[in-house]
Amino acid sequence: MIFTVTLNPALDWELTVPAFAFDTVLRATSSTIDAGGKGFNVSRALAALGMPSCALGFVGGATGQRLAATLAAMGVATDLVWIAGETRTNVSIVAAEERHYLKVNEPGPAISAEEQVTLLARVRQLARPGDWWVLAGSLPPGVAGGFYGELIAVIQQAGARAILDSSGEPLRLGCAAGVWLVKPNLEEAAQITGLKLPPERAAEALQPIHALGAEHVLISLGRAGAVLSDGRQAWRLRPPQVEEHNPIGAGDALVAGLVAGLSQGESLPDAAALGVACGAAAASLPGTAFGTRTQVEALRKGVVVTPLLPV
Repeated sequence: MIFTVTLNPALDWELTVPAFAFDTVLRATSSTIDAGGKGFNVSRALAALGMPSCALGFVGGATGQRLAATLAAMGVATDLVWIAGETRTNVSIVAAEERHYLKVNEPGPAISAEEQVTLLARVRQLARPGDWWVLAGSLPPGVAGGFYGELIAVIQQAGARAILDSSGEPLRLGCAAGVWLVKPNLEEAAQITGLKLPPERAAEALQPIHALGAEHVLISLGRAGAVLSDGRQAWRLRPPQVEEHNPIGAGDALVAGLVAGLSQGESLPDAAALGVACGAAAASLPGTAFGTRTQVEALRKGVVVTPLLPV
């Protein structure tokens, strides 16, 4: 079974305008609202692939109710912790003619100590050997930087495996907890290693992240693909060329494809190739939409996986 955990979810509201202009009124040509938050995005992308998952997270208020209903309508099973605060709304504005976007995220509601204990107990109750857990996104106000590390310890002590996609101190402390796999982008990798590298040198950050405690490392590089390491061997993954419409959510789609492949017994590089194809499909679609299994498998044929020197 695949579980996703989203501690700071959101409703994602995307507006499309012809072009950006300042100090004037812009009129949207289209508007979409999706269930957002990185872990929820992973569950949505898994659903598009025909893979079941169970989404956990903190939700509250009328926005939280709408978020829960949206996930249910998409066929995503949930086990949510209801909080006193109001779930946030994130806004994206896409300039169709310029192929640029702006994204503004609210900080999210404060989570009480009692609400955090409730989620930890829920995870402890659900964690079973052989399951996969994706922990993704920022931490909301009130949640300490080591909370992901606590979740990782609970999950992996139960015999399941955790995949972490976060940034900053939560990412570093998650590595220190011995997470099975961590998936930063290049900027997030720089935050925890101090190495500011161009995409062509991204593999140099793999071993420093292993040294922080992560067993496996996948660094996403956007349209340049990804680099991957199991601690002994490394690989470069190059995506197929697509016409990019909206890259928001492509990293979450990558994680979804990765965990989908791993849960079906694929090797780590093969599962990562499926993830890269999922990311390419998501980037080629409008809004925060995700590719179907048919779309992804067609793109997967164009993913090039190249072994690198041992790390």
